[in-house]
Amino acid sequence: MSYRLKSAPVSKNIFPCGHWDCKCAFYSQRGCCCANTELQQVEDHIFVRMMDLSARISQLGDSILEVIGGTRVAFTASMSSRTKCLGPLTRNNPIPYDIISLNQGGGYNPALGIFTAPRSGVYSFSFSVYSKLGVPGKRMYYKARLMRNGEVVASTREDNREDSEDSSSQSVLLSLQQGGQVYVELLSGRQLCGNVKSLNSFTGFLIYPTLDD
Repeated sequence: MSYRLKSAPVSKNIFPCGHWDCKCAFYSQRGCCCANTELQQVEDHIFVRMMDLSARISQLGDSILEVIGGTRVAFTASMSSRTKCLGPLTRNNPIPYDIISLNQGGGYNPALGIFTAPRSGVYSFSFSVYSKLGVPGKRMYYKARLMRNGEVVASTREDNREDSEDSSSQSVLLSLQQGGQVYVELLSGRQLCGNVKSLNSFTGFLIYPTLDD
């Protein structure tokens, strides 16, 4: 006599599905996703996060533009050839570079010969000094200094009777707060003569801005 063991019927509710569509997964066509609800929720969450990140990136871009906005600061000025001789002066005085070929940001004042920083940052400055006496054996005697807020940063000088024509130049990088002033001054008792082709010049530009302390 033989016996056949009958398997117990499988209950459709044997799987702890939670929110999963187990009926779809186990009793429908292959490829049906049993976690469709959860995946939709994940997709919605990712979308919300992406929108939030997009808004944050936009805000960061606005902040960067606020920091670097208006950074086009640059100037080039030279002494007019009409000035045959500047000096000797009774006191130190800014050199009047009155021919302006560039003044982005409006920082350079030709009436004063002074550059005032429109904003805080690191700047590059350079100046060239030229003098021609035209008379051999006459003493060439000049000294020009680059000044930052009244303090000497760089200088160039000449004092001899051997050269009737000479030139020199200096270039520096300076950190300036907004409103800081830079200029080139000719010292008292010195002179610059024979200026031609704008060889006496003063230039500067903002390399990058910085935040005020």
